[in-house]
Amino acid sequence: MKKLLASLLLASFMSLNITPVLAMDTSKIKDMTSGYWANSAIECVVSDDVMSLDDNFNFNPENPITRAEFVKALLKVLNNSCCEINAKNNYSDVNKTDYYYNDIMRSDSLGLVYGYPDGTFKPYQAMLRSECVSVISHITKEAISDLRILNNYKDKSDIPVWAKEEYAKTLTYGIFVNHPDEYMLEPNRTLTRAEAAVIFMQLKNKLSCVKPQYVGEVESVLGIEHLSIVKDTPNNTVKITNLRKIVSKGNVIIVAFDEKFFSKCHQAGDIVNFVLPEALYTDEGTQLLPQGTKIVAEVTRIVKPKKFNKNARVHMLFKSIVLPDGRCYEMCGKPYTKEHVLMEGPWMTFWKLFLSTVGFGAIGAGAGTGFAFIPNPAKLGVGFAIGIPVGCTVGLCIGLLTPGLHYKAKKGEQVMVILLDDASINNK
Repeated sequence: MKKLLASLLLASFMSLNITPVLAMDTSKIKDMTSGYWANSAIECVVSDDVMSLDDNFNFNPENPITRAEFVKALLKVLNNSCCEINAKNNYSDVNKTDYYYNDIMRSDSLGLVYGYPDGTFKPYQAMLRSECVSVISHITKEAISDLRILNNYKDKSDIPVWAKEEYAKTLTYGIFVNHPDEYMLEPNRTLTRAEAAVIFMQLKNKLSCVKPQYVGEVESVLGIEHLSIVKDTPNNTVKITNLRKIVSKGNVIIVAFDEKFFSKCHQAGDIVNFVLPEALYTDEGTQLLPQGTKIVAEVTRIVKPKKFNKNARVHMLFKSIVLPDGRCYEMCGKPYTKEHVLMEGPWMTFWKLFLSTVGFGAIGAGAGTGFAFIPNPAKLGVGFAIGIPVGCTVGLCIGLLTPGLHYKAKKGEQVMVILLDDASINNK
C-alpha cells in the first residue's frame, strides 16, 4: 500500500512539472516568493486565467478561497465559463446583480457545486478541503478505489463518513493536495488559494478523467476587432471567440440614465439603472450588445457639496450587464472622468455664480437707488451706479463661498464608462 501511495504522490507532483506553462511575466505576481511550494501551479492558473490577481497584483496564496471563487475557477478549468444558464435561482443569498450570479447559476445548471438545505449558497464562505474533494469526486468518472489507501494518513479518522469514498477516489486519480505534511489530509481545514491552484492544475491536466457532461467546448479566438466610440481611450480591442465576445479592459462605452438622478436623494448602496441608447457594434460590424441593454450600477460613495463652491461628487461602480432577453453578465466599470466621479460641470458652476452675481447686483441696484432717492431724488443715478457693482461683488463673493451644487441628471442623459476589467458576452 505504501508503494501505491508513493506512486500516486510521485505522479501528482510530476504533473506540476511536466505540464507546459503559458508564457507570462511572473514578476507581476508581487507576493510570489522564491521557492514557494506552489509557485508552478500558481503561475499556471494565473497564465491560463483560471485564477486572478487582486488590484495590487497579489495572488494571496495563504488566503482561503471562497465558494464563489472556487466555482468561477472550476468553470474555467472545465471550459464551461460561458455555458448556457438554464437553472432557476433558488438561493436567498444570491442576487442577479451580484458579480458571481452567472457563475453560480452555471454551476447549478451543470450540477457542479450545490448549495445548503436552508436555501443558501454562502458565496463568501471559505471552501473546506473536504468540500473540494467531494466536488472533484462528483465530476470525475467512476474508478475502482480501495478505502485502505486512507490508512496511510495520520488523520484518516478526521475524514467525515460521507467523504471517505470521495477521498479514496481522488487519491486514486491523483487529484489532491497534502501540503505541508504528506501524511495529513486535514479535511476540516479551509482550502487556501495556493492549494486550490494545485488542485485546479491537476484537474486541468486530467480532464480525460472528468465525466463528459461537465466538460465544455474548448474556446478559440476567431479574431480581434475594435471599439472606437471615444477617441484616445486606454484600449479599444474586442476579442471575438467561438463562444463569446470579450470587450477588453480600458474600453469606453456610452450609457444613459434610465431615470432622473439627484445626488441629494441618494446614498451609498443605492442601485442605479442605465441603458444603452443604441446597439453597440464594433468598428468591423459585430454586434456586442443590443439596444435597450441595461447596465446596473451601485452608488459606492457620495461626497456632499462643500463650501467654497465645491460640487458634490458621486462615486459609482458599474457592476452588471442585463440583456433584453434576461441574460446577465458581470462587468466592472467607473465613470470615464478625471476623478472617475459624476459631478456638475464648469458650465453649471458658472451659471450658479452668474445668477448669484446678477441677483445680488439687482438687489444692490434697488437698494442703491432707494437710499439715494429718499434724501435727494437728483442723486438717483449715482445710487444706481454704486449699487450695481457693490451688489454684484457681494453676489460673486457669496456664490464663491457657499457650498457647491448637488449632482443632477435627467432621464436619458449620457455618461461615458470605462471598463476596469474585461467584460464578456456569450454568443448564445
